Amino acid sequence: MYQQKATNAKADPLLQPLKIKHLELRNRIMSTSHACGLEVGGMPLEAYQRYHEEKARGGLALSMFGGSSNVDLDSPNVFRQLNVGTNAIIPHFQQFAERMHRHGAALMCQITHLGRRGESYGGDRLAMIAPSPIRETLHRSIPREMDEHDIDRVVKAFANAALRCKEGGLDGIETHAGGHMIGQFLSPIANRRTDRFGGSLENRMRFPLMVHEAIRRAVGDDFIVGIRMAVDEGPGGGMNFEESVKVAQALRDIGGIDFFNAIYGMMDTTRGLAEDAMPGMGSPLAPWIEPVGRFRQELDIPVFHAARISDIASARFAIREGKVDMAGMTRAQIADPYLASKLAQGKEEEIRPCVGATHCQSPHRPACLHNPATGRETVLPHVYSKSGNGKRKVVIVGGGPAGLEAARISAERGHEVSLFEAASELGGQLLLGAKGSWRTDLLGIVEWRVAELNRLGVTMQTNAYLDDSEIMSLDPDVVLLATGGMPQIDLLHGGDLCASTWDILSGQAKLSGDVLIFDGTGRHPAPLAAEKAVGVGAKVHFVTIDAQLGEELTYAEKVRWKKLFLKFNLYPKTETRLTAVERQDNRLVATLVNDISREVETLVVDHVVVEQGSVPSNDIFDALRSHSSNDGVTDLRALIDARPQPQHDKVGFELHRIGDALASRNVHSAMLDAMRLCSSL
Repeated sequence: MYQQKATNAKADPLLQPLKIKHLELRNRIMSTSHACGLEVGGMPLEAYQRYHEEKARGGLALSMFGGSSNVDLDSPNVFRQLNVGTNAIIPHFQQFAERMHRHGAALMCQITHLGRRGESYGGDRLAMIAPSPIRETLHRSIPREMDEHDIDRVVKAFANAALRCKEGGLDGIETHAGGHMIGQFLSPIANRRTDRFGGSLENRMRFPLMVHEAIRRAVGDDFIVGIRMAVDEGPGGGMNFEESVKVAQALRDIGGIDFFNAIYGMMDTTRGLAEDAMPGMGSPLAPWIEPVGRFRQELDIPVFHAARISDIASARFAIREGKVDMAGMTRAQIADPYLASKLAQGKEEEIRPCVGATHCQSPHRPACLHNPATGRETVLPHVYSKSGNGKRKVVIVGGGPAGLEAARISAERGHEVSLFEAASELGGQLLLGAKGSWRTDLLGIVEWRVAELNRLGVTMQTNAYLDDSEIMSLDPDVVLLATGGMPQIDLLHGGDLCASTWDILSGQAKLSGDVLIFDGTGRHPAPLAAEKAVGVGAKVHFVTIDAQLGEELTYAEKVRWKKLFLKFNLYPKTETRLTAVERQDNRLVATLVNDISREVETLVVDHVVVEQGSVPSNDIFDALRSHSSNDGVTDLRALIDARPQPQHDKVGFELHRIGDALASRNVHSAMLDAMRLCSSL
């Protein structure tokens, strides 16, 4: 469970200060560096700073920002990084540092050169450079082998970038070794050199030592410098644990580092990113704590670590048992930037849980699946004040993600809120989404909101189907329809012979024999249905209109499904659509058309399962809109700006639809509808 009993603040290991040189961090909770996607032209402007400032308001000790910030021109901006290779960034750093320090938080930047991890066709379209001309699997550039002129240039670029960070008023920096240029020199997988920079560990660590010696000369002894590096690159021939210890000790002994930010494994493949570097849902909590703890025993400088330390219990254990000195709760604070202050105030049960959905790793980062305010701090609040428009009676129909979030925010705003759900449980489609073998953590989204609604005194009724007359009899000021939709299984012909993924996941339909599953969305339902079908012994044929499995999902989710499909010996037929189904005796004939070749084939099966999202259920809306003051129209400009909706002269209640009652989308979109609308009620 995500809820943990609050402890005495004075005794809580997470709330103890940590001193590094002259800098005292107020607790053991940090946010590690990541490319949050809010930079503008390589600069951390207002939205970028506000995103981090919210966590400072929320009580964290240290925000490490600027994931993969570039030190030179041939380390291009491919992840939405910052550009620390120019003096133009210094004024922004100064403003940023003042902002964070005002709230008692320290601020550090990660600096790096991507090496072979860069992209030749990005930025200024320069040739990439690396220790050896070996392509990284995840990125496509074949780099040029660096000569000593390149090495000297990049070493100076690191030192100059570090000095800019110091002049910008930051508290420190870290270099990034894992998979980046420094790590490429260290790893025998990426470094095949035969000169003084390759071969033995002593030679391979020469470049990292040169970088950190140059940084120390540039910034002096008082400025805090660290490194983010793997304690072990894992199986496959990379740098092992003993070698990593020797590198860290050598960096420490020359005075090159004041802390070590520990990671595990490699990030040169999608699998490495998804399961080693940034594990998500379906992975154990804090999976690398033990090797990091053993590594810490070999050093006498602080060790930081972040890899699915997504709950307070895991973080507290890591600090209390001496595994780490700072708990990197990065994604946990994307879910709830006020995590640290809630902990300090004894409100641990009110912390919004990170469920590990990895939505924050999507192209829309830093968006949390169930906290749409994250990354939108210039528009949406994280903390709600009472409405200045007086108390209103808000009736919410539907208890899925959109309805639950609308009820929570409306109640925080001080309104009288009633929520009605036709089903026997709250949660809507999330209850189906949590049916898979690795998706059960999604229930935390529902459980937290139900707990919050109970705390806020919201009236919730299940098994309560309300028609239009019953809704109007409640005399509401605002009606929010979060009624979702119904599965879309229409085909050119024969849709009535098919089952929906909802039928399969809910257990309403049983599968056996040959089963065709058609995925028309690239989301989770079709793979979840395939997993269930395989589990009951059916032979599954999986067809998708997309070019790959899980097209709409994050890379971590794709990796998880690809692994499971390999385990099932299930190979999807891609870029193919289901057009028709006909009955043949006691079986079904499915017609499939390949979108590339236009070839038509038929497949005879026992069951056809269709996933095409949902279509809104509009009956109640259509019956209510003529009685509403706004004719059920939501002003889109006001919605986007999170401003109050325009008022109308017509007598009646305000009527809006949110979530899948509008169109088939994901949890984040449903909650964003609710948040935009209700934050200004």
